[in-house]
Amino acid sequence: MAPPLLTLQGIELTISGKPLLEGAELSVSPGERLALVGRNGSGKSTLLRIAAAQTEADKGVRFFQPDATVRYLPQEPDLSGFDTVLDYVEAGLGPGDEPYRARYLLDQLGLTGDEDPARLSGGEARRAAIARVLAPEPDVLLLDEPTNHLDLPAIEWLEKEIASLRSALVIISHDRRFLQTLTNATVWLDRGRTRRLDRGFGDFEAWRDQVLEEEERDRHKLDRLIVNEEHWVRHGVSGRRKRNMGRMGRLAELRSQVREQRKVLGDVQISVSEGAVSGKLVIEAEHISKAYGERVIVADFSTRILRGDRIGVVGPNGAGKTTLISMLTGALEPDTGKLRLGANVQMASLDQKRISLEADATLKDVLTGGGGDFIDINGERKHVIGYMKDFLFSPEQARTPVSRLSGGERGRLVLARALSLPSNLLVLDEPTNDLDLETLDLLQEMIADYPGTVLVVSHDRDFLDRVATSVIVSEGEGRFVEYAGGYSDMVSQRGFGVGGEGASRKQEREKKRAAAAAAAPAKAKGRLSFKQKHALETIPGRIDELRAKQAVLQKKIDDPAFYTKDPNGFARATTDYGALQQKIDGLEQEWLELEMLREELEG
Repeated sequence: MAPPLLTLQGIELTISGKPLLEGAELSVSPGERLALVGRNGSGKSTLLRIAAAQTEADKGVRFFQPDATVRYLPQEPDLSGFDTVLDYVEAGLGPGDEPYRARYLLDQLGLTGDEDPARLSGGEARRAAIARVLAPEPDVLLLDEPTNHLDLPAIEWLEKEIASLRSALVIISHDRRFLQTLTNATVWLDRGRTRRLDRGFGDFEAWRDQVLEEEERDRHKLDRLIVNEEHWVRHGVSGRRKRNMGRMGRLAELRSQVREQRKVLGDVQISVSEGAVSGKLVIEAEHISKAYGERVIVADFSTRILRGDRIGVVGPNGAGKTTLISMLTGALEPDTGKLRLGANVQMASLDQKRISLEADATLKDVLTGGGGDFIDINGERKHVIGYMKDFLFSPEQARTPVSRLSGGERGRLVLARALSLPSNLLVLDEPTNDLDLETLDLLQEMIADYPGTVLVVSHDRDFLDRVATSVIVSEGEGRFVEYAGGYSDMVSQRGFGVGGEGASRKQEREKKRAAAAAAAPAKAKGRLSFKQKHALETIPGRIDELRAKQAVLQKKIDDPAFYTKDPNGFARATTDYGALQQKIDGLEQEWLELEMLREELEG
């Protein structure tokens, strides 16, 4: 087995007097794809920064192979100091890296490279940072929430691009589907220490629950031992002049274990304040449309939403999802068509951009609306401190300004505020942003138990599969179509996901390319593009590499004893051989088309 490319041993770190990491370990070998998981605030991002040499630990050892290349994607990339996005991406390339990769990745991510980094949105900055870390195809990729601020087409593209790399990976993400697809091992950071499961994220949660159950049984045994020892202290020494000091020492040690034992972080206790029961019909839209100038945002859309429906809305960024939701909830008047809201509709909404949070407002003021110490939840008065604890906030944080909260804490605070308002219609815009996996589980349970109706805009495929009764999908050019079931059901009915053909982002990019080609000087016409020329020159070499791999597999398959000794290995080898042949066929077809185009252009 090859030695690890990157190793962390005995990592300890204390922040503000509180231990965050206590002997954490991390080992990354070639080909490994690790999911790094844990609660918000457990230190995942800190451990990844230590692995990337961005943060120094108080104690412990960091080692990486001298010839190994490591690239790190932070949650908040810094693009300052660069004139253009292309300059920023190319600065991440090493001496032997291919420069074309920078432009190729930027193009795939919807950027030209000429943008001013200071003027990028959060999503565009994230795309530029992704291009920077992927371009060198490093030996180790350290990715902290790579899907944050990305729409579904970009997430699905990124998934495929990472899967095609040979790089070892360490990924922090709240996107279950992303982790399930890409990982083959899991490292769980819990109460300052790490535990490793040599299986992908798909098997993690069942394993974690089993570990916690075993801990609970051990804790119960420890509590019983203490009861027995205390009984002996009180009643077993009355006839003796001296106590058994050894036994007393054991009792003190048991009590010390309980005091020092770091309990599992508490669960978020999510409850929603229910309003009056709405009518059976909640929203009815007939042929509604909206346009700004010549740009059609929503075109001729109709739907009928009934009490108890959970409607997911998906599509690329800029496709008009927010506009559609605004019309469906009556906040925006459609240009054409009819909209009818049912009787007794009371709406509560979760703001995606957290703009409802004033930076100077305290956590207590946000939850209570600025007055009093109590909140009404389902007709019952609840003290704000108790409600804060339900969402994992400590009493000391009651007067903490919003500006000092982490992204995960802001996400929980906005969620807590939205769910405290009486409602029978919940509108959730990207509710999964910055929430850890345990909080996501509880949010899903809350939505399942909520007696009202839910509209949710989300890029989280697993979340939509778990909560949605139907999904409204942007088909591009203002068209929205509703499919029964969750995201996976939509894909099976539609034949492709949001990132597939027909996506508006792809159409928009093609329009930009066509416009750029039309505006180019005449002398530029009749030439292959840089990308086409590079492909024409490099495809034969890539085909040779794939054929060499095929030859190795063919030799193994031809061995008569291979199937008898390892039937599963034989099945994998034949599957891999077929996959390689498909890639070769595709590359040969691409090369033939490019060669014909070159001959045509050159006359």
